[in-house]
Amino acid sequence: MTKTLIRFLLFTLSVLFVYSCPAQLFTDNKYPTGYFIWPLDLTPEIVANFGEIRNNHYHMGFDCRTAQKQNLPVYAVADGYISRIKIEPLGFGRAIYINHPNGYTTLYAHLNDFFPELESYVEEQQYKIKSWSIDLSFDAGRFPVEKCQFIAYSGNTGASEGPHVHFEIRDTKTDKALNPSLFHLPLRDTIAPDVFRLAVYDRNVSTYEQIPKLYTLKKTDSGYRSTPALILVNSDRLSFGISTSDRCNGSSNRNGIYEAVLYKDDDPVTGFRMNDIGYDETRYLNAHIDYKLRYSGGPVIEHLSQLPGYKGGIYKRTGNNDLVLLTDTLAHQIKIKVKDADGNSSDVLFAIKQSPVAETKKITPPATTDERPLFAPGSINAFENDSILFYLPANCLYDSFRFVYTASKPKQGYPIYQLHNVTIPLHSYFPIAIKAETMLPDKMVIHRSANGRHDYAKADPVKNGKEEGWYKAWFRDLGSFQLMIDTLAPNITPIGFKDGMNTAKLKQLVFVITDNTGEVRNFRATLNGNWLRFSNDKGRRFVYDFDERCPPGEYELKITAEDQVGNIATKVYHFTR
Repeated sequence: MTKTLIRFLLFTLSVLFVYSCPAQLFTDNKYPTGYFIWPLDLTPEIVANFGEIRNNHYHMGFDCRTAQKQNLPVYAVADGYISRIKIEPLGFGRAIYINHPNGYTTLYAHLNDFFPELESYVEEQQYKIKSWSIDLSFDAGRFPVEKCQFIAYSGNTGASEGPHVHFEIRDTKTDKALNPSLFHLPLRDTIAPDVFRLAVYDRNVSTYEQIPKLYTLKKTDSGYRSTPALILVNSDRLSFGISTSDRCNGSSNRNGIYEAVLYKDDDPVTGFRMNDIGYDETRYLNAHIDYKLRYSGGPVIEHLSQLPGYKGGIYKRTGNNDLVLLTDTLAHQIKIKVKDADGNSSDVLFAIKQSPVAETKKITPPATTDERPLFAPGSINAFENDSILFYLPANCLYDSFRFVYTASKPKQGYPIYQLHNVTIPLHSYFPIAIKAETMLPDKMVIHRSANGRHDYAKADPVKNGKEEGWYKAWFRDLGSFQLMIDTLAPNITPIGFKDGMNTAKLKQLVFVITDNTGEVRNFRATLNGNWLRFSNDKGRRFVYDFDERCPPGEYELKITAEDQVGNIATKVYHFTR
């Protein structure tokens, strides 16, 4: 056999090998196996996984089940040191961060008490800076831990809606949250994802200015099939979305999926993978789903192609375009492969065909004579008149829409300005300024309302050019906006406690602080003139658990609450113990 023939055969085999292997959109990452243990001494179960759809954000870790119980011991999942402690109202509540020598950081959240030495140190620092909310960092030698070491008790603190432990694995250098499923923790999953429906979008039109075509899916031996099997479309530029979820063995809880890839005629076009997400990226969840459809009461649809204003993140494409482009009226085979992190997969199979122009009406963009301002992603979008002005920063929008504005004058108070509606999600905060006459410029608040939800922000005096009498605040959602004057101090309400009481039988003091604008900027309590630590775990409730700082005796308790424009309420109570 000649050398030329051998080279030809080798080239032929290499070509055959390349074309016999299915194209891959994503490459697998290597993560350590067996390095981390489960953080609880329970059968590993979760009630939420990484990448699961939440309001305005992705879920960034595992929610470990604690059998609806609190105060179960939580353990360090590997050797390392406690690098950070954070205590906050809502959010993670009480949280521990542990740095590990392999370059990862683990986070344990919604905890109750830490282990005694750490709990004592944190309390000491809270009294030192006179603040219950605290964020402490430590070097490697302060609180070293070993694998399986007890670090805290499980709880329900912060924004938790039931007892569990929120657990994350992060890259220590980048602080990006990583999918814990990729570290082969002892969580069994042999169940393929479920796919419920298919959505088809005409991408000649903004996703915010159309209702997608929804198709039911039927599970068969070969995969999920659409009804009908051949979908006729009136567009040459398409994108797709799916409603889907995943389950673990022994649990009926529906979790998020790991990956979905769309193929056209066996060639990968686009897809997403829940591999790692930064906290600066998590709000892109609102571009990953059909936000308008969900907010309007429809199903959760996950887009398989990026919206124009989604930058980076979980998506990947094979070329310069992540849409399905149709240049003929032939039928094209579409496959969507949906996977979980354990490799279980489900296929969605259907065909797509563009209808001939002569036989159907084409969907066209809004008429160019539409006088409503076109707001588009990637540019600064502004609106102003003699009474109101605002602008959306360039990174604020995910897709375009025609802006709608109205104004009305109520029987009482300043005018109400309707800035479009809340079906359009915004990625960043935007400033809004309203013109008004007032004798109390330091007491101005802008009130935003939409569908029963109310937000308030202090409005600071600004100049619009050389003109005074404008008041500005920042918001993150559209809706109805109205200036208001706030001269009312917060309300201080004791629960199960009153002035002059003997508290010998009480275990704690509880106060509820409310304000007409919903915002309490400062809370302070002193006992006989000394700062007293009240926790503020669930928003309006402030709680002091009796401890060694309040032995038997007579006391004066002073409670002070201040709202965001400086209105202050103070109440003084006397009690014995």
